[in-house]
Amino acid sequence: MNPTHSFLIFDKIDDIGIITINLPPQNFIPFPDFIDIDELHTLIERNHFKGLIIQGAGRHFSAGADLKNLYVLARDEEQLISRMNKGKALLDYISNLNIPVIAAIKGSCFGGGLEIALACHIRVCTENSLFAFPEVNINLMPGLAATVRLPHISGFSNATSMILTGDITDAETALKIKLVDHISPDKDISNYALKLIKKMTEHHLLVVIHSIMTSLHNSRNLPYKEALDEETRLFCKLAITEAKKSFDDNHA
Repeated sequence: MNPTHSFLIFDKIDDIGIITINLPPQNFIPFPDFIDIDELHTLIERNHFKGLIIQGAGRHFSAGADLKNLYVLARDEEQLISRMNKGKALLDYISNLNIPVIAAIKGSCFGGGLEIALACHIRVCTENSLFAFPEVNINLMPGLAATVRLPHISGFSNATSMILTGDITDAETALKIKLVDHISPDKDISNYALKLIKKMTEHHLLVVIHSIMTSLHNSRNLPYKEALDEETRLFCKLAITEAKKSFDDNHA
């Protein structure tokens, strides 16, 4: 698999896709829309991925945005707004994928890097991982939906404190405030994330994974009654398929 952007490495292990941010040591994100949505969609569909892992090369996940590039973009307000909106659209796309997405975090996960992690469905980290939104210290604020996602994940008060102080949060505290879901006992966070995502996917049909993930997304994206109706529709579609398969097998 050949990435459009030289700082990304796209790999696959069995039916799991792996995206590595490859700009060590800090893995700064060069621009908000760091992957083309159509390219990512094609990559996932063509390879029939059952899950996706996003990680950083070397010691860190990502220390955030490349400020030099950001300030160049900021010279043109229209261009800045356009690229920020494209970045948000990309993270929304990742957040709404109908396969599970895990952020495998080690070292620093700051600013825009943490916003990428927040868009993933599950976040796992090592014991020495560190988290922060340091933007306030340079007269900025998070710009890729952290002020919207973080309150829903960690609670309003935790989000307010974390974003306004710019303080660094360690792994144990991150787990306590639900910023991460698991602290890996394995120092190889990539291996831990792969085992976790395979446990969720490897024995299941892709159509079942798609149906479950779609229904889970509906729980937050649709009114309650509509989400229930969609769950029924998805369940019945799977059940009818299985019933037909059972009938065909028994009458072969």
